[in-house]
Amino acid sequence: MNKTLILLLIMVFPALIISGQDQEWIVPKDQQMRLSTFSFTDSTSQLGEKLYQLNCTSCHGDPGKGNHANLDPIPPDPASEMIQQNLDGELYYKLWEGRGLMPSFKNILSPVETWLVISYLRTFNADYVQEIAKEIERKGYDGIIRILLTYLPKEQVVESEVIGIKDDGQEPIILAPVKLTAHRYFGGLTIDGIKNTDSMGMARFYLPPDLPGDSTGNIRFTASLTDLELYGTTQTDTTFLAGVPTHLPGLTEQRAMWNTIWKAPVWLLITYFSGVLAVWGTILYIVWMLRKIYLFKKEDN
Repeated sequence: MNKTLILLLIMVFPALIISGQDQEWIVPKDQQMRLSTFSFTDSTSQLGEKLYQLNCTSCHGDPGKGNHANLDPIPPDPASEMIQQNLDGELYYKLWEGRGLMPSFKNILSPVETWLVISYLRTFNADYVQEIAKEIERKGYDGIIRILLTYLPKEQVVESEVIGIKDDGQEPIILAPVKLTAHRYFGGLTIDGIKNTDSMGMARFYLPPDLPGDSTGNIRFTASLTDLELYGTTQTDTTFLAGVPTHLPGLTEQRAMWNTIWKAPVWLLITYFSGVLAVWGTILYIVWMLRKIYLFKKEDN
């Protein structure tokens, strides 16, 4: 009996570890005081909202709406006090590093894009007062910047044209760093690295031949200028029929560690219920033995 109980406890132990993932998330002190170098405005919040919808809504849902994904543990509401009580640097660190079921976005979002998401999240905190890091003085473009995307199917290339618009006409923006991402469940997939525009304001991004799209092959692309201080918050979203038609199952459609109850992996269900049976079996065995001892003493008397 003792050997059996030990084996069952060994089986239950991984489940106990999993259940302990809700421990407090401690951010290193040197990261807590990190600050944005630009002010959070309506413009930065709007860009942050697009990035949030692209990267975060599938799990956390719309802030304040309570329509998060049915995962275990439950993804916290970004509008809640639990999230808003974090310092800006703490939010940045958690987005950047990730933990457990929360993916890391360091290879998905640029530092500027991470701050844009935080800018959007802070719109749900009426008491928030931003503290800004010391800014580096740089002269930005004094006109309006637009990004135009074109898909060349024969070459499997997306061309990005960056133009500046002023009162006296328009001009190409040269040597501007452009980033192209493809929409995915957990953020955006960076395509072909960051490219600098040429003398015509053009940058070319080569697509992988097996890049998955939706069920019809459509892919939503986002192009953005990564130097926010110099060019401002400029980006554009476009959908092209540029991918391989793919059925993308919902996050809770298949068995997974983060799913709930009967959608959890079979081995985890077996482990859990084996542990429950082992505990109750042990309790009943002890009760049965105590009853035998009681009856045995009663017969002697």
